[in-house]
Amino acid sequence: MPAAAVPMAPPPPHRPPVTLRRGLAGALVTALVAALLALAPAPAAQAAPALLSQGRPATASSQENGGTPAAAAVDGNLGTRWSSAFSDPQWIQVDLGAASALSQVVLRWETAYAKAYRIELSTDGANWSTAHSTTAGAGGTETVPVTGTARYVRVQGVTRATGYGYSLWEFQVYGNGDGGGPTLPGGGDLGPNVHVFDPSTPGIQAKLDEVFRQQESAQFGSGRHAFLFKPGTYNGLNAQIGFYTQIAGLGLRPGDTTINGDVTVDAGWFNGNATQNFWRAAENLALNPVSGTNRWAVSQAASFRRMHVKGGLNLAPNGYGWASGGYIADSKVDGQIGNYSQQQWYTRDSAIGGWSNSVWNQVFSGVEGAPATSFPEPRYTTLATTPISREKPFLYLDGNEYKVFAPAKRTNARGTTWANGTPQGESIPLARFYVVKPGTTAATMNAALAQGLHLLFTPGVYHVDRTINVDRANTIVLGLGLATIIPDNGVTAMRVADVDGVKLAGFLIDAGTVNSPTLLEIGPQGATADHAANPTTVQDVYIRIGGAHAGKATTSMVVNSDDTIIDHTWVWRADHGDGVGWETNRADYGVRVNGDDVLATGLFVEHFNKYDVEWYGERGRTIFYQNEKAYDAPNQAAIQNGSTQGFAAYRVDDSVTTHEAWGLGSYCNYNVDPTIRQHHGFKAPVKPGVRFHSLLVVSLGGMGHYNHVINDTGASTVPAGTSTVPSTLVSFP
Repeated sequence: MPAAAVPMAPPPPHRPPVTLRRGLAGALVTALVAALLALAPAPAAQAAPALLSQGRPATASSQENGGTPAAAAVDGNLGTRWSSAFSDPQWIQVDLGAASALSQVVLRWETAYAKAYRIELSTDGANWSTAHSTTAGAGGTETVPVTGTARYVRVQGVTRATGYGYSLWEFQVYGNGDGGGPTLPGGGDLGPNVHVFDPSTPGIQAKLDEVFRQQESAQFGSGRHAFLFKPGTYNGLNAQIGFYTQIAGLGLRPGDTTINGDVTVDAGWFNGNATQNFWRAAENLALNPVSGTNRWAVSQAASFRRMHVKGGLNLAPNGYGWASGGYIADSKVDGQIGNYSQQQWYTRDSAIGGWSNSVWNQVFSGVEGAPATSFPEPRYTTLATTPISREKPFLYLDGNEYKVFAPAKRTNARGTTWANGTPQGESIPLARFYVVKPGTTAATMNAALAQGLHLLFTPGVYHVDRTINVDRANTIVLGLGLATIIPDNGVTAMRVADVDGVKLAGFLIDAGTVNSPTLLEIGPQGATADHAANPTTVQDVYIRIGGAHAGKATTSMVVNSDDTIIDHTWVWRADHGDGVGWETNRADYGVRVNGDDVLATGLFVEHFNKYDVEWYGERGRTIFYQNEKAYDAPNQAAIQNGSTQGFAAYRVDDSVTTHEAWGLGSYCNYNVDPTIRQHHGFKAPVKPGVRFHSLLVVSLGGMGHYNHVINDTGASTVPAGTSTVPSTLVSFP
């Protein structure tokens, strides 16, 4: 943005009885054997088979309801269970974390059992072999001998014995765990840059102030911090939140942690201009603002999630200077939200008391109390629901135990997840996470992932010399305090396999000085698996090229897996800071989507040398898009795209037949050569299934212009001259 603007182990196998002839001969033989045994060394004891599956990640084709997840069948608790939908076929599988030699599977069925089923083995989660098959399942407890080496074990239900689904109290896999079980510990402390408070902690305000002094203007610094508040009430605090700082409650709901005071972002460090207030977060708190209104004057990469403001919310800096945010989700603001000078904003699945002002582009989906669609004046675009959403995982305290809560997926969502009590989802003990601390290598991270652990990055900066590979379904990679990953030697920072339900959240990828072909890949090229029931989510994951150093990357984010949800990302080629220049921090493409049925909610992509967003997958949807073209283009020839002047900010490929988007804006500020013309902001094929709603392009002070909004449609910005007046289009075609 511009400166301006425990189950019992199975019994050991029985030893077969030895039969000897009765009489003297037998007695002599027995005596002889006993004597020999007394002289011979004892044989080595055979290790009992180990229970490999307990507490490991489990997935299933379906579940009957929110209280019967796959994880309940591997938790060692005979009072919890997995149950499926009432149909055939269904499956449940467990990831053992590493390939292990197997000996048996124990199935402890509930009343609803399988008459016909198979036990299948896999080393990669994709290719399966049958270790056991039956059409005469008896229910109860079945102990099935198996042989083979596998990391993944699946029970494939073929025919149900009852009219209900399949239901297992426990699904237990035994084998030789030597070399295949965990070698890295899960859990542990959170490191020095996670500051945990309870209401009796002395000096809370002083600590908040100390960190703020360090972080207020440290836009490209290395400091990273997270403030975590245990459930309770805190009085008289003003938590000023600077760069790379996260504040969050440790309750399961926002109301568990209340601050009678404020969580403030302002722009005094930048003379009242909030357009560079990036990289910070507030989550899972209830606020009673001192003045009745809380100030949160932010721009890109600043999330406001699971918050309850018992009053109003002001999104502008003191003095009402410009701001260029922002994002709210799963929050409730009892009073009015004062948008004031915010150029654009996206609010999702929340409840608000009202909204004032619109500037250029304000978008709402699933928001109770949102203004009705009125684009182009006022510039509001409102969807009654969000088609698909799943809230960001978060750390919380269950008594004295840290856990991570992973909220459940919602369809056609409206309002918060917590309004009617405890939210739906899964709680995962911190012991199942590898806690990553500064100095941890990528090799260690990958070893932890291979064991079946999730990753929790503590605040810090992490250089990686190899790709972090997330290959297991339902893995969580969660960052605290804007943890930052820098790929060295031109590697891709992170790759996700084409598996279900991976959750990436709360970290920044900062391109290294050697060009990376990609920085983040979701699924391999050619991915085809259907993840509609359990999509991968990318939330508060930001990407930066340049600014802190001269970073380079050809394409920042590539989404190959179907059904992925991108929920709030800022993908930014820096326009200011260190290592900035047309070729210095070269980055041709921002986000490329190849997967089908991908949904973006809150997509910010800026300043790329060529296309900012390219979309090749079918049935893609975007709700809110914000873009700025590269300020530093040296001349018209540098951005010439064949016969077209400039590369579109958002391009849907001509091969696509179905695509839809709401609330899209692109701005130009060609401050090196203000004579540059951009033919259009958006490009798409003209087909019945391709539809756009509420589009705009803006020339910032006449520094370059757009000839059209989309394709050859929409008025030029040239007539506005040096006035910053958007050219708008209600719909296309």
